[in-house]
Amino acid sequence: MGTVLQPQRAALGGTQLRPAEAYNNVRATSRSLADGLSDADATVQSMDDASPAKWHLAHTSWFFETFVLVPFAPGYRLFDEHFGYLFNSYYDAVGDRQPRARRGMLTRPALQRVLDYRDRVDDAMRRLLEGTPDPAALERIELGIHHEQQHQELLLTDLLHLFAQTPLLPAYRPGPLNPDGPSASPAAMAWISVPGGIGAVGAGSDGFAFDCERPCHQVLLQPFSLASRPVLNGEWLAFIQDGGYSTPSLWLADGWDRVQEEGWTAPLYWRSGDHEWQTMTLRGREPVDPMAPVCHVSWFEAEAFARWAGKRLPTEFEWERAAAGTPVAGNFADSGRLQPAPPVTAGADFAALFGDVWEWTASDFAPYPRFQPLAGGLGEYNGKFMHGQRVLRGGSCVTPASHVRATYRNFFQPEKRWQFSGLRLAEDS
Repeated sequence: MGTVLQPQRAALGGTQLRPAEAYNNVRATSRSLADGLSDADATVQSMDDASPAKWHLAHTSWFFETFVLVPFAPGYRLFDEHFGYLFNSYYDAVGDRQPRARRGMLTRPALQRVLDYRDRVDDAMRRLLEGTPDPAALERIELGIHHEQQHQELLLTDLLHLFAQTPLLPAYRPGPLNPDGPSASPAAMAWISVPGGIGAVGAGSDGFAFDCERPCHQVLLQPFSLASRPVLNGEWLAFIQDGGYSTPSLWLADGWDRVQEEGWTAPLYWRSGDHEWQTMTLRGREPVDPMAPVCHVSWFEAEAFARWAGKRLPTEFEWERAAAGTPVAGNFADSGRLQPAPPVTAGADFAALFGDVWEWTASDFAPYPRFQPLAGGLGEYNGKFMHGQRVLRGGSCVTPASHVRATYRNFFQPEKRWQFSGLRLAEDS
């Protein structure tokens, strides 16, 4: 976890904010994401991997209640003694919980009751922050802020999956994706050489980072080249048209099994119409933009595409080495676009290294040398998932901008497709 915070200051994504301001900002953002949702919208669970919006709103409040208010706010009383069971996610050390695959069965409490819960927790948190909180409480508050940002992203990805299953294909945020007309043509993919050698990766001791980003350590990399931009939808169309989903030699065995079992023929949400491909977005059904980065592809698909292209996926340490010194700027959730944008390349610079789509890497999600999980129940935050997962880097168009760092390690199982996940190619130099 990050260094102990001073009582009057807290770092959030490199921007210095007072703890109360940072807390209020993230809580208000989550509330705004629920604007316009009906109780039914916020209750339905579209698949086992997704969670209802109502659950995300309640779980993030449970996190602050359980890990901050109960231990650090004398006299605090639980809002509802049943909520610990309903809204615990995976913290076995804390207690039993509603099975993940059955969160959609929580028709009660209603959405308004969950919003009342958030108000009660917020009131107690503000009183705590008006005083001089214990430094350990401030550390947990900062972790809770970043935790809630993770759930803001999940809330949007889960709503997209939900709305893509309904016959009316409703828009989460109505309005044209490209009000200014067709996308401009991006520059051709270029290759940027990155020298090899021994260098540091991982987060240092300054500023916030999750435990899985630490400790900073040395790795040896061979010289390599990384594509100047992510793979685009138009390039993925060429993969489809060349039989990419029907050529077993391009696929790892488990990936080919998924193709056969689940009938993959294109990225998730793509549908072939009479004259064009369309995809489901948070603004409703839209034509596939050939100039925008491909998204909603699994690691298996990304690896097969790289093989088809005669390239490979970068390792997470290659990606981090390339990103070192690059400003964390791009198309994040803050832009309001909520969909990948065509990358703009400039000379030998990387385009869309941050934002737009999470980029799959070739790396397993594994502990760094001398990794130490957080103490107590919070030690279950990352370490227990270091098996069977692949690392993604860079953030996406639904990731809060202040949540991303060059060292940030996202992770999902290789078959997952509902996240805003894409790829950038690499090759040996």
